[in-house]
Amino acid sequence: MTTPKRAGRKGSTPKVPVGRVPSPSDILAAAQSAVETAQSAAVQALDAAQLTAGHAFDAAVRLPPASAQLAAQLPDLLENLSIAVDRLNSTIDRLDRTLALADPALAAYDRLLPRLEAMIGLGEDVFATLAKLPGVSLLGRRLTGRTPEPPPAPEPPKRGRRR
Repeated sequence: MTTPKRAGRKGSTPKVPVGRVPSPSDILAAAQSAVETAQSAAVQALDAAQLTAGHAFDAAVRLPPASAQLAAQLPDLLENLSIAVDRLNSTIDRLDRTLALADPALAAYDRLLPRLEAMIGLGEDVFATLAKLPGVSLLGRRLTGRTPEPPPAPEPPKRGRRR
């Protein structure tokens, strides 16, 4: 049985499976969801501030000084929240433009990576085949002038202390 959505409730943000790189549309959807949530919080805070202001005049005599101080700071807090939402909107726009510019490069990388992986695999196969030929290691030493590295000395076995 499912629970019906309330009228003012938005759908949840799309979930990205673990191990998958989010696409530009996933990032944009998450950012837009964050903006909607911030705007919703700002509207709720503004409504609460208006309601508080209406009651503040009636209850000004009964308010403790700390509550009056908090009520006085509320307009500045709402202004700061509004500025933060505007900055978030501009950041989302900038991110959208950047991803649009980077999209052709990312597509080229996607086409190029399988080819590079195939080339690396081919190179490893060639080296493995050459290593099987007799005398190739000697030829490699003569061409490079390097001597083979001696294998590391085996570590002596650790003995436990006897009592």
